Amino acid sequence: MADADLDVVIRQLARQLHTGLMTRAKERRDRFNGLAAKAKGKDSSARFKMMAKATMEQATAAARRLQMSADNVADSYARSMRLAASTPVAVKAEKPAKKAAKAKKAK
Repeated sequence: MADADLDVVIRQLARQLHTGLMTRAKERRDRFNGLAAKAKGKDSSARFKMMAKATMEQATAAARRLQMSADNVADSYARSMRLAASTPVAVKAEKPAKKAAKAKKAK
């Protein structure tokens, strides 16, 4: 991974976070659905089902925002690296005599 571009690493980490977030959301949804099945009244059962649905909606929206942010950051990084690679760098050539004089003064 030392040779990998940072934009690829950013996208990979975002994908891992997305997977973890959705896994946790599904666990929470299943928990609420289980509580809805065990509920004694219609009102409490409906409330748990609504909570399960809202959990998935909120988690999906959060995962989408996370993915968009990661894509934007990765694209921005890749674009800046391409720009930096294409920009010529002006290098000052130092005269050999000055280098030798500086070396003597340092001693």
